[in-house]
Amino acid sequence: MSDSRETHASNESAWLSRPKTIRLLWWVFAAVLAATLVAQLAVDMHPHFGADGWFGFNAVYGFLSCVAMVLLAKVLGWVLKRPDTYYDTEPATSETRTDV
Repeated sequence: MSDSRETHASNESAWLSRPKTIRLLWWVFAAVLAATLVAQLAVDMHPHFGADGWFGFNAVYGFLSCVAMVLLAKVLGWVLKRPDTYYDTEPATSETRTDV
């Protein structure tokens, strides 16, 4: 009986990787974004600077901040990248301590 469960589980993909679920999530995210933009019409804004009083500023600022974080992560990945065999190689020194 456990074999049939394992086979059934391996045939189905995870719910988050199904195309139907991904499409649904995009629609939900778009609806939340639209709702926050519409809600901004009803909320009395108290801007501290000139630009933060513009309509949709928070949505644009959040999107650009997210893009900047992704780009920074890509750059950090390139800077900190090591070869796959990084931990397989021996140290560069020829002397090894055996008296420990």
